Amino acid sequence: MSKTAFASDLSLRQRLDTASMGRLQWRAIALCFLINAIDGIDVLVMAFTASAVASDWDLNSVVLGWLLSAGIIGMTLGSVFLTPLSDRWGRRPMVLGSLMAAGAFMVATEWVQDPWTLGMLRLLTGIGIGCSIVNANVLTSEYANARWRALAIGLQSVGFALGATLGGMLAAYLLKRGAWQHVFVWGGFLTWGAAALVALGLPESLDQLLQGRKKGDVQRAQQLLQRMGHGHFSVELQTTVRPKPSALQALQLLWAPGAVRTWLLGGSFFALMFSFYFVTSWTPKLLEQAGLSAEKGVAGGVLLHVGGMFGALALGILASRWQLQRVAQSLMVLGAVALCVVIPATGWSLPIAILLGVAIGFLINGSIAGLYATAPQSFEAATRSSGVGIVLAFARLGGMASPVVAGHLLQANWSVTSLYWLYAGTLLVAALFLQGFLAQQREARVPLRADGLALVKE
Repeated sequence: MSKTAFASDLSLRQRLDTASMGRLQWRAIALCFLINAIDGIDVLVMAFTASAVASDWDLNSVVLGWLLSAGIIGMTLGSVFLTPLSDRWGRRPMVLGSLMAAGAFMVATEWVQDPWTLGMLRLLTGIGIGCSIVNANVLTSEYANARWRALAIGLQSVGFALGATLGGMLAAYLLKRGAWQHVFVWGGFLTWGAAALVALGLPESLDQLLQGRKKGDVQRAQQLLQRMGHGHFSVELQTTVRPKPSALQALQLLWAPGAVRTWLLGGSFFALMFSFYFVTSWTPKLLEQAGLSAEKGVAGGVLLHVGGMFGALALGILASRWQLQRVAQSLMVLGAVALCVVIPATGWSLPIAILLGVAIGFLINGSIAGLYATAPQSFEAATRSSGVGIVLAFARLGGMASPVVAGHLLQANWSVTSLYWLYAGTLLVAALFLQGFLAQQREARVPLRADGLALVKE
C-alpha cells in the first residue's frame, strides 16, 4: 500500500486549468522550451555534419543512414526504458541526469576514430535526449492552464526547431573553420549549460508530488501550491494501491483498457516522425545531390526548421479556434502535397524550392505540435510519463527506421523525387491514424475540452 496525496475542496486540476498562470508556471515552461532547443541541437547535429563525416571516412549511404538513425534509436530506448523511472523518481531529477549524460557523450565525440564508435555515442546521447524530451513535454502540459496549454506545447516544438536552426548555423560556421567533431563538442557544452539552468530553476512536477511516493512530497506540493498562488488548497494523504512504475508496467499500457487509442495515437506518431526524420536528416545531403552546393544544402536544412518554428506557433494559435487534432490533420495533408513538389521545384526556380522547404517545415512541425499536445492529456497523472513515453517510442521507431530505409533505397538507385513521394504518403497515413484515434475517443465517449484535448479523470 502506498499513500497518494490529493487536494481537497474543488478538483485541483480543474482549478489550475481555469486559473491564470503565475511566474513559476511560465518559468517552468520556458525551461522546458530550453530543454527542447538543446535537444534539437543534439538530435540533428548528425544531419548537418553528415556530408563532412561521409567524406572524412568515405561512407556509403547505408552506413550514413545508420549513423543518422543511431541517435533516434537511443531516443526510442530512452522513451521506453528510462522515462518510466520518472514516474517513480521524479521528472526533474531524470531531466537533469539525462542532460548531463547527453552532454558528456556529445563532448566525447571529439576523440572518435571510426563510424562504429560514433554510432555508439549517438545511441547513448539519444537515450538521454529521449528521456528529457518526454519529461519536458509532460511538465509543460502539467504547468500550463487550459487556455495556454496547446500554445505552450506548441512552443516546445518551436524550441526543438529553434535548436535545430541554431545547430545548423553553428555547424555551418564551425565546419568552415575546423573538424566536424567540434560541432558535437560545442553542442555538448551547450547541453551542460542548459542542465545548469534547469538545476537552478525547474520545479518538480506538481502532479508527481501529489502521488506522495517519497517522504516530503506532500510538503513540497503544498509549498509549490503556495508559490503558484493556490495555498488555500490543503494537501492530505489517501491510502491507495499504487504499483511502482517500471518499463514493464509502461508496456502494459499497450493492452490495458483503452489501449486501442494508445495504438492509434502511437501509429500516427510513427508515420509522422517517419516522414519528419527523413526530411530533417537527409534534406541537406539530398539537396546537394539534386544539384545545389553543399552550403545551400545545409541552408535548405536550416530553412526547414525556420518554417518549423512558425508552424508550431501557428498550431497553438489555430487550436484556440478549431479542434486541435483537426488542425493537425489538415497540416499533414498539406505537408504531403508540399513534399511531392519540392524536389521538382529545385529545377524550376530556387526561390520557389526555398519557399516550399519553409512550408514543409511549417506544416510537419505544426502537425507534430498537435500530437505532442494531445499525448499528455491522454493518460492519468500516475502513468503520464510512462504513457507519453510509450507513444513517443512509436515516434522514435518511425524516426529510427526513416533514415535507414532512405539509405537503403538510395543505395538501390531510387531517385530523390521518388523518395519524397514515398515519405509524403506516410503523412497521409499519419492523418488516417489520427482520424481513428478521434473515432475511438467518440466511441468511448471521452469528453474533449474546447482545445480538443481529452479530459482525463485524475
